Amino acid sequence: MKREVPRRKLGISVGIEVDIDSVAGVIAKMQKENGDIPWSLGGKTDPWDHVEAAMGLSIGGYMDQARRAYEWLANIQLEDGSWYAAYLNGEPLDKTRDTNITAYIAVGLFHYYLITKDREFLNHMWGVLSSAMDFAVSLQSPTGEIYWAKSPDLQVDKMALLTGSSSIFMSLKCALAIAKILGRRKPEWKIALNKLGNAICNGYHLFNMTKSRFSMDWFYPVLSGAVTGHDARKRIGQHWKKFVVEGMGIRCVSDRPWITIAETCELVIALAAIENYKIGEILFNWISERKFDDGSYWCGFTFPDMVIWPEDKISWTNGVVIMAADALYQLSPASAMFSHKFWETSEYASALR
Repeated sequence: MKREVPRRKLGISVGIEVDIDSVAGVIAKMQKENGDIPWSLGGKTDPWDHVEAAMGLSIGGYMDQARRAYEWLANIQLEDGSWYAAYLNGEPLDKTRDTNITAYIAVGLFHYYLITKDREFLNHMWGVLSSAMDFAVSLQSPTGEIYWAKSPDLQVDKMALLTGSSSIFMSLKCALAIAKILGRRKPEWKIALNKLGNAICNGYHLFNMTKSRFSMDWFYPVLSGAVTGHDARKRIGQHWKKFVVEGMGIRCVSDRPWITIAETCELVIALAAIENYKIGEILFNWISERKFDDGSYWCGFTFPDMVIWPEDKISWTNGVVIMAADALYQLSPASAMFSHKFWETSEYASALR
């Protein structure tokens, strides 16, 4: 059964209105009977974005559908704990085994738990989670960064991506929190977390810097909580003009005139994580009307010609819109999950030490 979430006007100070029911409903309609949530109707599925969409379902009250999304992952997990990078209609489309894509299930499961307090489901998924995290950690280099993938022929590609490693940092935090809830000991994950955090904060040279054109490389170290405090605020300010287009949102890539809703909303979550709610709300307001008649949001648009591109309705874009609204306006018990203060002061802080 779908839990009723009241339609409400959000962000009174800037007049933002988000119909959470409609946006989550669009994601639910894209989900297949087996739990698979493709990017769009008839499109591919990748496990990272599948989890992002499931998190939107959880906030929207579609708990059965979110649970089925995680069980779909359990059913297709590979023997080494990983998942393929992409599937189409249940069949492998890209057999790369990506560490970030694999580890992100931890974020989704912890998010699900914060909303439901369903410890039994966490216990049910522990083997899946543990295997996934062990796969990601197995590709950590001696200097702390995590190599991005194994190729389809199972060769380790010794390239590290700052965005991917930052996301894995968040995944490790969530995995350790789940281990604490279940009374499991995973000291090797703590060691991996500390080494990875040090690499992200102090070893930018360890990562593929050709990706610095992408806005995610800018704010993901903050979003994940790897970079905090003064350093986090400094990092956000340092590249603001490079990516932010006033009144519109943020560029996906610094040298392209393309605003993406997902990256804009993820930046909103990062701003909320460092308690800069005012600026986050302003950015959220910029994209609040970039939506279709059914209430779902565009993937992105070009400027100054204002062409919607691509025109598909994207599940994970709508998932992160809901997550941004939650981070700003506390719609669910998981609203503070990306907050740096949450990880410093909540009952889960001790799991990271």
